[in-house]
Amino acid sequence: MIKESSKYRLTEALGLKSIFRSLQYKNYRLFFYGQSISLIGTWIQRIAVPWMVYNMTGSVFLLGLVGFAGQIPTFLLAPFAGVLIDKWDRYKILIVTQILAMVQSLILAFLVFNHSIEVWHVVLLSIFLGCINAFDMPARQSFVVDMIEDKKDLGNAIALNSSMFNSARLIGPSVAGILISVTGEGICFLINGLSYIFVIVFLLKMNISTRKIQAKSAQAFKGFKEGFKYTFGFLPIRSILLLLSLVSLMGMPFTVLVPVFAKTILHGGSNTFGFLMGAMGMGALISAIYMASRKSVMGLENIVPLFAGLFGIGLIVFSFTHLFLISMTLMVVIGLGMIMQTTACNTILQTIVDDDKRGRVMSFYTMAFMGTAPLGSLMAGVLASRIGVPNTLIIGGVSCIIGALLFARKLSEIKKMIYPIYIRLGIIHDEASDNQKQEISLNEY
Repeated sequence: MIKESSKYRLTEALGLKSIFRSLQYKNYRLFFYGQSISLIGTWIQRIAVPWMVYNMTGSVFLLGLVGFAGQIPTFLLAPFAGVLIDKWDRYKILIVTQILAMVQSLILAFLVFNHSIEVWHVVLLSIFLGCINAFDMPARQSFVVDMIEDKKDLGNAIALNSSMFNSARLIGPSVAGILISVTGEGICFLINGLSYIFVIVFLLKMNISTRKIQAKSAQAFKGFKEGFKYTFGFLPIRSILLLLSLVSLMGMPFTVLVPVFAKTILHGGSNTFGFLMGAMGMGALISAIYMASRKSVMGLENIVPLFAGLFGIGLIVFSFTHLFLISMTLMVVIGLGMIMQTTACNTILQTIVDDDKRGRVMSFYTMAFMGTAPLGSLMAGVLASRIGVPNTLIIGGVSCIIGALLFARKLSEIKKMIYPIYIRLGIIHDEASDNQKQEISLNEY
């Protein structure tokens, strides 16, 4: 207890108490520490798999096939997985998905060490992991609410999740590059498999209150229909998911084109590509830290269209650059806009949805955010081969700006609909609502 209190006094003295305030909750602290270790392993494997496939085959098509196989199950299964997540215990789902993901990594490691790995193994195991993620991602997003006792800190917890993910994105690829060059891909898969042990142990150490689960006997299709009607029948949720889908489909697949841009436009090599992706990760990390420093969900509605538009502008300007340092700077802006918008969307959704439908809404969020990625990557590849990488980036950027403008047109109506929810949750005190309304209309519209 003395050590723990001293640690928090030191954090407060450094001005970091507000940023890391969600770590005061034991369950979230265990989750954060476990995931921080595991996500580094995840990014190590994400780099090792395509590298291994390309070395084995030399085929860009098979490289794309493996990526498609790993992502398309999320698009197909996530909405129905959300029905089950609302009916089952999220805590137990997470334990099962972590165990299954560990098994997937260890099978990959065994096949590599046994010198029996083939491309069809990788494709099947990628599909298996995609099916796991279809349950894991919405369950993980929904589970954050169960760990945070004061819902005012929910936005901070979600932002810390984002900072954790982006920190791993900075560390993991670098570690993977060293491990691949020194030991080969097998050790990468082994390390990722072993990293899940930390998550599982920390999950088992949690003390989670049993959540009331209703409608256990409801049919899956009926539950899906109910979730769909709730999600797309409420303007704020619908608008957020539609904008997120557009940005994910048209904007985020630009990462597939960055290696080509680095080589053909900037005339660089793998180091150029690595620096560009690192710059994007730095922008993403900055945005996550800023979001974690915010004390309230109020005002996030303005961030969504503003930074979706910034992301689009960054893509357009980036498409015209031929200088490495300018490209690096723009990648920081792109990463900042991308993560600021997605984190704000996530926080608003988690705050306003009904808990008994949270799994279904977050499954649609997963579908919008991750499920559209394989389709967007495929479309970006086709467009780039026909009209060039710069023109493809311009189309993606313009699409993001149009989506941001359409969202901004509905912003006033969206705020009016979510304002009563903030009052009900105690985020805004009812007795001060008139003053709050005046302040919002004057300062935040």
